[in-house]
Amino acid sequence: MFKIIEKEFLSENVARLSIEAPYIAKSRKAGNFIILRIDEKGERIPLTIADANTEKGTIYVIVQRVGVSSHKLCDMNVGDTILDVVGPLGTATHIANVGTVLCAGGGVGVAPLFPIVQAMKLAGNRVITVIAARTKELVILENEMREYSDELIIMTDDGSLGEKGLVTLGMEKVIQREKVNEAVVIGPAIMMKFAALTTKKYDIPTVASLNTIMVDGTGMCGACRVSVGGKTEFVCVSGPEFDAHQVNFDEMLSRLNAYKTKESSGYSDYLKSLKPVLN
Repeated sequence: MFKIIEKEFLSENVARLSIEAPYIAKSRKAGNFIILRIDEKGERIPLTIADANTEKGTIYVIVQRVGVSSHKLCDMNVGDTILDVVGPLGTATHIANVGTVLCAGGGVGVAPLFPIVQAMKLAGNRVITVIAARTKELVILENEMREYSDELIIMTDDGSLGEKGLVTLGMEKVIQREKVNEAVVIGPAIMMKFAALTTKKYDIPTVASLNTIMVDGTGMCGACRVSVGGKTEFVCVSGPEFDAHQVNFDEMLSRLNAYKTKESSGYSDYLKSLKPVLN
């Protein structure tokens, strides 16, 4: 059993949980993820390790309400226990002192971006971070990103915080004014697609984290198949990070859209099952 030590909502539907897992906290690296199962009947959920506290023996995960399991997890409280937590899994981010690193995150993708920003800064890089969301209320980890970034640019669709526009607008402003040696992009697949197209124009090596397509985290289900440079890869086994300029994002978007109906119908069934209890 793994106890929830802290919980806070970063926005209406995004919660940050601190989970007691000392061995994972000690060995995790930027880019690693965990697989958790809430209870015996729960599905396996892959979540990026957003941060860790080795002294307390805790790891931090950030969860957005989407399907049944993410809703259940967000509804758990301090003191509650999670049945299974396995990790650290996945290939860690390659961290090196390369010069100036442009880190761009969209929506809840800012969560897995944070440990990379942190590690890149501690490695001696100049780190410029661009984070984006639809509105001010949906921006997460602003203070944490600011602490480890030489410069933080915030973009919102409606201009309610920072600059008005998409993440690519903020990225291009940076690229046009100074040399960028490497870029990291994490967020919705459509955002990563256009962020990769932006950096490709300027021949900037770019890494994208494709964690949003993972399901069981072992490669057994095959749901996280993606095409990278014309080859089939499994995100949870070979990734979650790949050369963004080699990823077939159109194929990935098509695969992601295939799950939307199931996720929404599953959540509707979950709400129906709660009605006798709520009434």
